[in-house]
Amino acid sequence: MPIYEYQCCACGQITEELQKFSDPPLTTCAGCGGAVAKLISHSAFHLKGSGWYVTEYGKGNTCTAKANETTAEKPSEAPKAATPAPAAKSDE
Repeated sequence: MPIYEYQCCACGQITEELQKFSDPPLTTCAGCGGAVAKLISHSAFHLKGSGWYVTEYGKGNTCTAKANETTAEKPSEAPKAATPAPAAKSDE
């Protein structure tokens, strides 16, 4: 069931009411008996799990990221010294 916010036009009190979709909206303030108006408020939600922008798409390509992680874990190898090719013998 959604929570609706109402503000009293007379006293300014804001109340939250848990109502079904089929329930009629409130018309009077419980505190002073004045007329109330329904407020439009932000709904709060949190995206959990993988696949959302903050967990997957914002970090770039996951295949590239995984490849970078595995190469970062390996110890770096010193470059091998180039050995000169043997000189070709000439028939002189």
